[in-house]
Amino acid sequence: MRQDPFGSQGNRRQRRGGGLFGNIRWVVLLGFAIYGGCYYLGNRSVDPYTGEKVLIDSTLDACQEKALGLQAYQEILSQERPVDPNAQISQQVREIARRLIAKVDVVETALAQEHGLQPQHFARDFDWEVNVLQSDQANAFCLPGGKMAVYTGLIPVAQNSDALAVVMGHEIAHALLRHGAQRMAQQKLTQIGQMAGAASGMDAQQQQMMMSAMGYGYLLPYARSHETQADEVGLMLAAAACFNPEEAVPLWERMGQASGGQAPPEFSSTHPNPGTRIQNLGALMPKAMAYRQQFCSEERAVRQ
Repeated sequence: MRQDPFGSQGNRRQRRGGGLFGNIRWVVLLGFAIYGGCYYLGNRSVDPYTGEKVLIDSTLDACQEKALGLQAYQEILSQERPVDPNAQISQQVREIARRLIAKVDVVETALAQEHGLQPQHFARDFDWEVNVLQSDQANAFCLPGGKMAVYTGLIPVAQNSDALAVVMGHEIAHALLRHGAQRMAQQKLTQIGQMAGAASGMDAQQQQMMMSAMGYGYLLPYARSHETQADEVGLMLAAAACFNPEEAVPLWERMGQASGGQAPPEFSSTHPNPGTRIQNLGALMPKAMAYRQQFCSEERAVRQ
């Protein structure tokens, strides 16, 4: 068989080229890892409501968050039909919101003290606004900056002002805890991971598998923890504002019935399943009742 006199040299050149490419790829991956690590470590802060370290981009200030929330709110109001602000339900919802907002500072201070922290009172700069939107959705929301809405479909499920205050307190808590800003920082880390995956030479299927693993192992549990945090802070707000926190458990039982039991398994959902949520709320009830006794009594004394 004829031997190629240049075969061995060609193979050596090919191996050297492959080695060079591999080295560059590892350098790029290392660069992404350092960048991601620096971003993560450089943007950590302690949340006064939970005492936990959270990831929030340090370049995102209150004014920017408010602007983003206002833009989203205006887009929603351009597509959804608000109920007449003079309608009875609109007035009732605004009064519930007023009572909850009035207790934001004292609840933040109390929770921060539990963790040995100073309150930040980030929400003092919020421009609060609430509308009732005509929709069959049993839902509500509060955007960064304090723009809120309650859908009419929630009213028959809530059944009373106490349960409605629990839901609205939960939504307000998302804004107080800056969960939107945390998700934005989380998305940036995810993008860094995606770029690293592409630079590593992964094909589309491998990148999809990596993102699925990240979703189930990190992103979804992260979202569920936000819901649990908002449940606690929202329950304390409702209790401090003289609403009955014990309405939270039957509320979520009705919410589960309204969904027809169609909720996905908890591990694949952004929300805890109703059973887990009810169990957590039940465990929080003694604390909520203590908040009601302390802060609701103070409010009654002021009224008198």
